[in-house]
Amino acid sequence: MTGSLRLGKTWGLRRMATPQGHFTMVALDQRPPIANLVAAKRGIAPADVSFADMVAVKRLLVEVLGAHASAMLMDPNYAFPAALDKLPARTGLVVTLEDHRFRETPGGRLSHHIRDWSVEKIKRAGGDGVKVLAWYRPDAAPDVIAHQKAYIRAVGDECRRWDIPYVLELLVYPFPQSAGHTTDYTEAPEKQPALVLDSVREFARPEYGVDLFKLESPLPGAGLPARDGGAAQQVAQRCFDDMGAICREAGIPWVMLSAGVTPTQFQRVMAYAYAAGANGFLAGRAIWWAALNQHFPGLEACRQALAVDGVATLEALEALTRQSGHAWRPDYSALEAVRAEGEVCASYA
Repeated sequence: MTGSLRLGKTWGLRRMATPQGHFTMVALDQRPPIANLVAAKRGIAPADVSFADMVAVKRLLVEVLGAHASAMLMDPNYAFPAALDKLPARTGLVVTLEDHRFRETPGGRLSHHIRDWSVEKIKRAGGDGVKVLAWYRPDAAPDVIAHQKAYIRAVGDECRRWDIPYVLELLVYPFPQSAGHTTDYTEAPEKQPALVLDSVREFARPEYGVDLFKLESPLPGAGLPARDGGAAQQVAQRCFDDMGAICREAGIPWVMLSAGVTPTQFQRVMAYAYAAGANGFLAGRAIWWAALNQHFPGLEACRQALAVDGVATLEALEALTRQSGHAWRPDYSALEAVRAEGEVCASYA
């Protein structure tokens, strides 16, 4: 039994899922996207956005959407002081580890932790899961690839040590010299399915210790063809099916991120993903962006729009998930080998 008991990981995933085994999670850990929105509405530079404005936005998202999500993804610097006390007790807590201030190099992006933050601290703070966003391209410079692999592997080791689920988010990004270069958290319109799929294939290997993938669409989500049974749909579905096959073979559940597409576009993304075996979503901007973009800095108007349109978007996604999503089931089979008092305590890794 030694090494086979990961009760903390299993319990954490249960906390993040619905009773039916679907992950219907809302992300509010975004830092640059929210800062950029606030800056545009205030007529100031993103660097001048106040702590108070960031906190107010995140508190609002938890207050309005928290009861409707199976889990929420929060960052420690803004979301914790804003709304940890507002998070419903039954809603799971996934916590961000990576700093959004990645290091840009000619050969690619390098990830690192938020300062003074760690897997241990997330566990001690009551987190049900650890989330890392890793910008990754298989065609990045060798030293960049080596750094990113080592970083992701090290987080996996720490998550094993503290027995907490590891949620890995992978995003393809433009190189600094490319025409479409941006450091914003936006979907690269020129991304190729092979870049996405090869990234998932690499980090599905057991050595990285990933427990749940948070994945982007293998094709630009805003341009996915209608699901009308035509040739274009079949080509797109094969890309999703390939991604699902990688996760299924590795035994790793997976959810989709929204990457800033519209609610209608994200519904289509999820229809493709569920046909390929996805277990849910962990989305932010597709759910709450429109309300903030239309009404900030009017917080009460934002609240009302979120309560109507944001909740309606989330409920529509949840309905689609119940209808078509694949359920994740906890595995406690290792406990069936227990034959005597003390075996669990002695063998727990």
